[in-house]
Amino acid sequence: MNFVDYYQILGVSKSATTEEIRKAYRKLARKYHPDMNQGNKEAERKFKEVNEANTVLSDPEKRKKYDTYGKDWEQADAFEQARRNQGGFGRGNGRSRQTRYTMDGEDVDPGMFSDFFQSMFFDQGDLFGSGSFRTSGGTRQRSAPRGADYQSTLQLNLEDTLHEQSQVLEVNGKKIRIKIPAGVEHGQTIKVKGQGGQHTPGGPVGDLFLSFEILPHPRFKTEGRNLLATHELDLYTAVLGGETDIRTLTGNVKVKVKAGTQPGSKIRLKGLGLPYYKSDQKGDLILTYQVTIPQSLSQKEEELFRKLREIQSRT
Repeated sequence: MNFVDYYQILGVSKSATTEEIRKAYRKLARKYHPDMNQGNKEAERKFKEVNEANTVLSDPEKRKKYDTYGKDWEQADAFEQARRNQGGFGRGNGRSRQTRYTMDGEDVDPGMFSDFFQSMFFDQGDLFGSGSFRTSGGTRQRSAPRGADYQSTLQLNLEDTLHEQSQVLEVNGKKIRIKIPAGVEHGQTIKVKGQGGQHTPGGPVGDLFLSFEILPHPRFKTEGRNLLATHELDLYTAVLGGETDIRTLTGNVKVKVKAGTQPGSKIRLKGLGLPYYKSDQKGDLILTYQVTIPQSLSQKEEELFRKLREIQSRT
């Protein structure tokens, strides 16, 4: 497994604050979002990398493990437990000691294996070419093989992404309840730890990688975290001004309309868009006005419009 530098992916330094990481993520997520790069496989790969990096670096506990253990940060707890079980590497009864490993009857320095740490938690037998290995303290049996990871896709309506929610999924015949954070995006993948397969009873369990498919909405389109829609104004409100009811994802709101509003003009309603993933911030709702021309006018209405035209022609 190659080392992935999450700081480099987000373009921030290792001393970056949580806010700096959040800003960098939002900028890159907008840049590589599938809605803005349809059919672009490279942008899709970048988008997944950015989400993965943000998932780790935006969480203080995960970030601390990543800073300490690098690519093996997810095995940090197991490593610490192994250290406790062995009394700690390089520590003994009042004097320094180093655990010795033997292979084919000769001492082996664990440092010579670049992937030694990873092998501790997956298959030590494969590393040493046998089903067991011996330390200065005796013989240890090889670890059980890790179970397979599962992949699954979950469809959500746009409204489902507004708030954190729980859903029950059936994975390999077993029902599990998962929490879905607000702000998940189309194509985003999250890892549900310990919900994959199991190679042997009692052995390490794989993970579930859950991808999201956000279904198209009949009214709103998305542009990053912003929502786009059209809104029809009647001719009289457009000309004279007034108020109009705007339908949002969370209900109706009243908006003032300026007199003389032109067809195709836009307004931005702050904070009425989609939430950012694991953030309190939200995008905006951007509306484009369409003006409805009245049809089937009454005789009186026609007369009034004719008078208006006459007045207009004389000015």
